Amino acid sequence: MVGKQRILIVDDDENIAELISLYLTKECYETMMVHNGEDALGAFESFKPSLVLLDLMLPGIDGYQVCREIRATSSTPIIMLSAKGEVFDEVLGLELGADDYMVKPFDSKKLVARVRAVLRRFSSSQKAEPEKAETPEEVVEYDGLRVSLTNYQVIHDGKIVDMPPKELELLYLLASNPDRVFTRDRLLEQVWGYEYLGDSRTVDVHIKRIREKIRDHEKWALSTVWSVGYKFERR
Repeated sequence: MVGKQRILIVDDDENIAELISLYLTKECYETMMVHNGEDALGAFESFKPSLVLLDLMLPGIDGYQVCREIRATSSTPIIMLSAKGEVFDEVLGLELGADDYMVKPFDSKKLVARVRAVLRRFSSSQKAEPEKAETPEEVVEYDGLRVSLTNYQVIHDGKIVDMPPKELELLYLLASNPDRVFTRDRLLEQVWGYEYLGDSRTVDVHIKRIREKIRDHEKWALSTVWSVGYKFERR
């Protein structure tokens, strides 16, 4: 029997944490609640969650620092939470490695949908299927670059590149449609695949990350089309 997926809830408001736990328990997730950053780091090690719901404003170590500490050793999905009216720097959160964010108060169904979507993407990225024959639709190759959706793997100049699911999916979409210009909104729609509360800076952050990991080649490049969006350009 497959065990329940575990959700670590980190929120200094105990009532909100209890409510979130209730939502997720109803959906058959196992939950643990902690109320400050220091306890969150300890619980992450002992509870070994499948996903972390991480409040931004915490006593002591804040959510940004907790995210940074977790990302130093783990790729476990993180959804950041912020109360309406709080200053939330989405770009900073994404730069530190958060997978998504939500603004409180939120609808229970939307919360569960986000959790499922992030877990599904993460699960897909962890599954390697070497016995399955890859089709052209699942793999794109250029000189010095291979992007596979079959096993969520990027190889650049002969080396495997560590790339989270959304970065890989974004790169794959662009590379499988060479020379086609995608607007930021279109990329959000196709890669994230659900109603996203952020803005187009999300795409910019992920493009920046990809560019830090793979260099442009003499025969191809990840190009910016100013004031419009991005394209994978063949030279």
